Order: sequence, then C-alpha cells, then structure tokens
Amino acid sequence: MSRSLFALAAALHLSVAAIPAPALAWGTTAHTAINRAAITSIPENGPVFLKDHIDFIGGLASLPDIWRSPSEPFSKIEEDPNHGWFSEQFAFMKTKPRSRYEFVIALLNHQRQVADPASDEALRTNVRWTGTMPYAIVEAYGRLVAGMRWHRRLAGEGKDTRFIDQALAYDVVRIGHYIGDGAQPLHASIHSDGWRGDNPKGYTTDRTIHSRFESQFVDMIGLTEQQVADHVAPLARQNGDLFDSVLAFLDDSAANMERVYQLDKQAAFATPDSRTARDLVYARTGVGASMLRDLVTRAWAESATPPVRPAADPLDPRNPAYNPETGSAPAS
Repeated sequence: MSRSLFALAAALHLSVAAIPAPALAWGTTAHTAINRAAITSIPENGPVFLKDHIDFIGGLASLPDIWRSPSEPFSKIEEDPNHGWFSEQFAFMKTKPRSRYEFVIALLNHQRQVADPASDEALRTNVRWTGTMPYAIVEAYGRLVAGMRWHRRLAGEGKDTRFIDQALAYDVVRIGHYIGDGAQPLHASIHSDGWRGDNPKGYTTDRTIHSRFESQFVDMIGLTEQQVADHVAPLARQNGDLFDSVLAFLDDSAANMERVYQLDKQAAFATPDSRTARDLVYARTGVGASMLRDLVTRAWAESATPPVRPAADPLDPRNPAYNPETGSAPAS
C-alpha cells in the first residue's frame, strides 16, 4: 500500500476510535477482523490486488459509521437506513422491490394507510426504521463491478492501475461494512436495541444489549482476524440472482436474533467465559467475512465480461416496467 494511502487509513482509523460508536454497528474490532479475513481468503483467480490494500480495508472498516453523527444531519439521514433491515416492519410486502426508491414509496403508501398516525406501526413504517441494507449492498456491488472493469481495461493497456485500485479498496470498505452489519443478527430485526412489543419470554428491553453483544463482549474475548478466518466457509454465491442472495443472507441473520436475547438472559455477555456466546460471535463474523469474500470475487468474475445493456432503457417512459413515481424501471 502506498505511504499516503496508509497514512490516510491510520488517520481515519484513529478518528473512528475517538468517536463513540453509534447504535446498529459491530464495533471496530469485529468490522476490522471481518474485512481482513475476507481479503485474506480471496482465491488466486479473484481480485488478489486488493490484498495489497488490506491495511486500508481493515483499518477503515468502521468508516461508514462516522457518517451517522447528528452533527452531520444530511449525511446521517441518508446513511442511517443502510445499516439495518428490520424485516418484521414490512412483512406486508410479499415481494421486495428491486429498487431502493420503489421500496421507500411502498413504505410510505403503507404508512399512510395506518389507522392511528400516532401508533408505533405508523411511526416506524418508514425508511429509517425499516432500513435499506440490501439496496446498499447491491448498489455497492455494482460500483465494484464497474471499477473492476476499469482496472482490467487499464491493466490490459499496460497502464497504471494505482488510482482505480485505491478507489476499489474504498468501495470494499463500504460494502464490507454493510455486509458486516448484516451478519450481526440485531441488524436484521426490529428487536435491534431491546425487545419490542409482546415479550412473553421476558427478554431485556434495555437498548444496550446491542453494544454489550457486538462491542463490549467482542472486545472482552479479544476477537482476532484468525478466529474469523477459521470460520470462513468455502467460496459460494457465484451464481444465481444477487439480490435474492443478499435477502437470503439477511434472513439467515434474522434467524439468529433470538439467540442473542437468550444468551443475554443467561448473562453470557457479562464475562468472556461463555463458550456458546463466543461461538456465536465466531460464527456470525465468519458468515460476514465469507459473504464479503464471495461478493468481491463474484464482482471480479463479472467484470471480465462486457456490460450487458437491458433490452429496454430503464429511463424510457415507454419501458413496460417504467415507474413514473421513481423515474425509472426497477432492476431486472
């Protein structure tokens, strides 16, 4: 990694450490370990040039969280939803739209139909309290593919790829953060910061469960890159619909949500001694690193093929799928 790039990573990593971590985010320890384990496990036929930037990608793993401070309100409003996917809140959707903006409009339409505008359902059926994480992931994936095509073109012409490689390292930081968050079960449920609604099992309603699990306990057990790497699965997700794959990844995370509350009820996060709690951290961070490695490798393979233009221009009102509310057709 270049000296200037390393200096930037170090400087920004220090500023991340100095800022209190907002809700809905693995702590710096886990995000860094996930990113580094993912890059280390890139196969030889993948984008191995990213390994030259592993310190940058690992050191800036928590960067998207500093865009969420109330002191930068426009940035916070745009960024907050990218870190969650509270699926219970939009169970009314039989199929998730293949467009961020169609999803937001569907939420708004449903919210306007809620009988009591002061109810919890009305106040939380919106982009902030449902989240947009899968859209953030697939959008970032598209930027990776486009950038990797540029890298291939420059390399094929014998030209310097340093700058596009640095841009791609930044894009991996961004997608890696969203994927890391998605692997944390509390990012995939309305019970992200304490149990909400009916609570027959008496789970905690204390919002600090989020940080106690993902930051305090992770730091307490001293999670390492190697422990995450030991739980990285064989390469997968190289075929099939990408959006569906991301939704399935988040569904799997949500399926582990109640386990966090069960362990908390047993005070498993109070000390580093609980093997079950440690295993949950190892498993979920391993899932995150596997998913990041899979998508980065898939993007590299896709970038080897020429871009395919859709049969109908998505911005053309004559396109049968054109939605005048968004000004485009959704992804096919």
